Amino acid sequence: MFTMLDDFRNSFGIAESALGFIVGIGFFASFLGQVTLAPLADRGRARRLIVLGLGLEVIGCIGMAFGTSFIALLISRLIMGLGAGTALPALRRVIIVADPENFGSNLGRILSFEVAGFTAGPIVALIFAQFFGIPGPFIFLSALIAAFMLVIGKLNIPETAKELQPTERFAIDLLKNRAIASGVLIGVALFFMIGVFDSLWVLMMDDLGSQEWMANLGISLFALPLVILGPFGGKLVQRVGPYRAGGFGMLCGAIYMSCYGLMPSPAFMFVIFLFHSINDGFFVTGAGVAVGTSAPLERQASAQGLLGGLEVLAAGFAASFSGVAYDHFGRTTTFIGTGAIMVALIGASRVFAGEHWSVRNVVPKSAISLDIV
Repeated sequence: MFTMLDDFRNSFGIAESALGFIVGIGFFASFLGQVTLAPLADRGRARRLIVLGLGLEVIGCIGMAFGTSFIALLISRLIMGLGAGTALPALRRVIIVADPENFGSNLGRILSFEVAGFTAGPIVALIFAQFFGIPGPFIFLSALIAAFMLVIGKLNIPETAKELQPTERFAIDLLKNRAIASGVLIGVALFFMIGVFDSLWVLMMDDLGSQEWMANLGISLFALPLVILGPFGGKLVQRVGPYRAGGFGMLCGAIYMSCYGLMPSPAFMFVIFLFHSINDGFFVTGAGVAVGTSAPLERQASAQGLLGGLEVLAAGFAASFSGVAYDHFGRTTTFIGTGAIMVALIGASRVFAGEHWSVRNVVPKSAISLDIV
């Protein structure tokens, strides 16, 4: 969708500001879905939430395919965001509880698929829009997701035994657990960095006079180490310890972000960029593993939904204000300031983690019964 915003503007006369609101409403809906609906997956409804979320994605894609007005596209994007917020926490819960001993590498593996899908999106849009116009990519995605719904609807999903299902309706109370709050802060630092980077990379490379292919290739290359290293990084983080590994990775990320504000040429910028992407490939699962380790097994969907919702909120906030900072204060101040905010978040994470900071070879808290329903 992001690569087709100019098509919506040129074909339907929708203003840039309205397009920005369409993009933003999806993130906000995903946040609400993850923090309010995720607890239902912990109460024996994981598979139903996954299927429901994917069904909402299908409806949203069809709306995006045939919508021609601001209101139609806004509602469709809202439905898509709510679908993602409904399905993703339940999906991560299944990944964690199905194999707790190897949940780090499994979370890394699902991250690899998410990033691969995100990276493939512009290619899909380019190919299908070329032959079938604006509706093409969205019709293709709706058909693909519908096929996954049929498969998932027949799978056996591990659910918490009825007598042990939690009663909490929302996930926000989990922040009272200092270890969970620490993991969430690592995730917020990560997605704050992503929000700034994605919003400004092409702009700053253009301002430095780089060739267009270098700026455009950067976004795809940044995702490549995450696709390849995700499972290995998740296993490493689980063994070394998610707080220490995640914190170290984000401190390195803060250094790299600060360097973007100081590099004098596109060539130097690209060297820093390569080290940065490899670093994230190894340590990007730190927050998910930390939260998964600290949350009770029967509340994994709630915990992952809380983490994912606040991460999305951080990315949206960073993306919204990074452009303003770049315009008013320049590249150096914006990126060094981003690095400073990341360091502050990791410092707070270290304080909240306490003795958990040095734990190694972690597994989720169990001692509950899981029934295959």
